[in-house]
Amino acid sequence: MDMVMKLGAESPVVILSKSTCCISHSIETLIRSFGANPTVYELDKLSNGKEMEKALIELLGSKSSVPAVFIGEEFVGGSIEIMSLNVKGKLKNLLLKANAIWI
Repeated sequence: MDMVMKLGAESPVVILSKSTCCISHSIETLIRSFGANPTVYELDKLSNGKEMEKALIELLGSKSSVPAVFIGEEFVGGSIEIMSLNVKGKLKNLLLKANAIWI
């Protein structure tokens, strides 16, 4: 779990994903559409990816481990949480607060 949280604090926006996950790609595209440049870690390409995936399953409390999104060093959640923030108009403000984008 510590490794996941450490990666999540490395830049204003961090996305943990898998190279074959279309939902992860969609979330990355959404975040980039605001002008943010997220750091993306693809678990299936990391040597300790399986271990990190297990930690994410615990953190998310679900069967799916990706995408997992950190904004401003805080774990925000998975695709449902990110989409919900976007629909409510709160995602942009969160990205601004984390200095991931500027106006």
